[in-house]
Amino acid sequence: MDSRPASPEQLDRVDQLIEGWLEAEKSDNPVIEAVERDTGDTRRWYVRVRGEDKDVWTLWLTLGQRTLGHETYVMPAPEENHEAFYLHLLKRNQKLNGMAFEIGVEEAVFLRGSLPVVAVDETELDRILGSTWAYVEQCFRPAMRIGFASRFKS
Repeated sequence: MDSRPASPEQLDRVDQLIEGWLEAEKSDNPVIEAVERDTGDTRRWYVRVRGEDKDVWTLWLTLGQRTLGHETYVMPAPEENHEAFYLHLLKRNQKLNGMAFEIGVEEAVFLRGSLPVVAVDETELDRILGSTWAYVEQCFRPAMRIGFASRFKS
């Protein structure tokens, strides 16, 4: 794929594509609760999503010169069973496509990925949303039970 920075015109086209896709998703997709746009200079969207195991979470889409970054906050740093917790997430990473669990601010767990700007289309946006939803749903409860085990004991 082309690794050169996208032109302002290319970025405007991708921006419009994302805006249109988000409008359609907000209307048609019942898991989308809300969509907001960053009001600063950064081309960033916040997509509030309804889950099942994790009730609500936010997908951040950030359009840069070369990539569309996508990420979500999954959970805080574990309180206990640190080794088992991180081993669990590292093993889960093997099965993820286009994303990975990472440690972020305050040792919190995030799910992050990126896509070259030239590859952004509605199919890829659907894949990002669907994959993020599935990965959060598959991993949230087991990770919570490991990293916060004493809170789940009866």
